Amino acid sequence: MLLAAMALFVTGIFLPFTSVTKLWLFENQISVYRGLIILWKAGELFLFLILFVFTICFPFVKNNALLALWLYPGLTADQARTFYKFVSNLGKWSMLDVFVVAILVLTIKSSGVAHIEVGVGFFLFFTSVMLTQFASLWTGRIAARLEK
Repeated sequence: MLLAAMALFVTGIFLPFTSVTKLWLFENQISVYRGLIILWKAGELFLFLILFVFTICFPFVKNNALLALWLYPGLTADQARTFYKFVSNLGKWSMLDVFVVAILVLTIKSSGVAHIEVGVGFFLFFTSVMLTQFASLWTGRIAARLEK
């Protein structure tokens, strides 16, 4: 499940997240990767860092931490608990990027200036986040049983 989540995550970042049509004439497809490049080139470092940290770093670190819990047999029970607490804390932030995109879509749609459609990249990314959430919950249940 975690390997599928990682594959969907990487694919979702590079495929179009949204397709924006402005004034019924101009269409622009934007992926997370392309959006990061645009923000960097425009000098919008604050927005670039927010998007990079919450959309790239958090999901990547969380997924790899869960993989380490499952694949690294040398962890002691205390190390595994500490690692899982770290993953749980990351999980609280993992849906923030999806929320930001939803607000952006709502804002653009309500302005009437542009038409926006959610692209396949968004659905792949969202599925990746959900698979990682389920894997995290599953890991948490197993960890709770081991503590008893």
